[in-house]
Amino acid sequence: MKIYTKKGDEGKTGLIGGTRVSKNDLKINAYGTVDELNAFVGLLRDLIEEPKYTAQLIEIQDRLFTAGSILAVSDE
Repeated sequence: MKIYTKKGDEGKTGLIGGTRVSKNDLKINAYGTVDELNAFVGLLRDLIEEPKYTAQLIEIQDRLFTAGSILAVSDE
C-alpha cells in the first residue's frame, strides 16, 4: 500500500534535527558517498575470509557509519 501526502518534496530532504536542505546539498552528497563506501566495504567483508582483515573492515565500517551519522545531522 502506497501513501501519498500530495505535498511533494520540492527538491528538498530532511536532516536529523528537522532542517530541510536541497537534495543537491553538499552534506547530502557527502553522506551518500560515505554510505556507498560503507556498502562496498561490506561487500569486501563478505568476500574476504581472513579474520585479521575482517576485523579491520568492521572497524572501518563502524567509523564510516559514525561519519555518515554526523553528516546527516543539521548544523543548527
